[in-house]
Amino acid sequence: MDIGIDLGTASILVFVDGKGVVLKEPSVVAFDRDTNQIKAIGEEARLMLGRTPGNIVAVRPLRQGVISDYTVTEKMLKYFIQKAVGKQRFRKPLISICVPSGVTEVERKAVEDAAFQAGARDVKIIEEPIAAAIGAGIDITRPCGNMIVDIGGGTTDIAVISLGGTVVSTSIKIAGDDFDDAIVRYMRKEHNLLIGERTAEDIKIRIGSAFPRAEVAEVDVRGRNLLSGLPKTVTVTSSETEDALRDPTLQIVDAVHSVLEKTPPELAADIADRGILLTGGGSLLYGLEELIESKTGITTMTAEEPLTAVAIGTGKYVEFLSGN
Repeated sequence: MDIGIDLGTASILVFVDGKGVVLKEPSVVAFDRDTNQIKAIGEEARLMLGRTPGNIVAVRPLRQGVISDYTVTEKMLKYFIQKAVGKQRFRKPLISICVPSGVTEVERKAVEDAAFQAGARDVKIIEEPIAAAIGAGIDITRPCGNMIVDIGGGTTDIAVISLGGTVVSTSIKIAGDDFDDAIVRYMRKEHNLLIGERTAEDIKIRIGSAFPRAEVAEVDVRGRNLLSGLPKTVTVTSSETEDALRDPTLQIVDAVHSVLEKTPPELAADIADRGILLTGGGSLLYGLEELIESKTGITTMTAEEPLTAVAIGTGKYVEFLSGN
């Protein structure tokens, strides 16, 4: 049985050969500091973020697409692999895992080791943009330029792909989590309101905008007033989130621009013709397509299943290797 794992900062997706994406859970682990025992993994642990007593901490073992806590990542991987394939298996699976395109050899080795420790027979490491392209249904073997912008939780990977490989790429540590942080900072500065990362994510999903909306949306936000120290509710509009998110979204646009500048002219012509493809959870932010299009002049669209494209591509990568 072959497994593809999208090891994301925000969530982990597991793709099993013949079954598709069987698991999608937040990459959060809650453990007891006193006994060092893991209390919860995945969705159950995410609900504990910001709500735990002193001895229990909910952590994300992956920061900006790379392993920040090795032992916790290994336990988390083991848990997800077992949950995806069940206990009764006769041979160890072949696991392909995707990593951001800018990772170092040491970081790559850490991912490999964690997968072997979690019970893999063999491990294939694949770069995120290539996985995203395969998962979005692009035939990457053709001599034709495709530009992929994969916006995850911790990193944004931008690559121009042709003939099954990356021609130009960059990976920046600005992505979905930074959108959340920007909203937290904005609420503190403009409304004197302290909110947690879960609330910020909720605002981003419901009314977050990178480009002006035709109709302004609004949402009530609860948090703690920094002046009085008491709980308070504030109404926030989508145009305010546009202000809050201006900095991180423009950094992504600048990175897209810099990759386009380094792209060979023949491939740049292909991209102008075929457009830019967005994948990853961060690409679901309202108006991101329009923003990139307005700044680059190139048609930009989001993949059909942006959240699962990388996981599907990682799973199919094994077939792609054997087909070559």
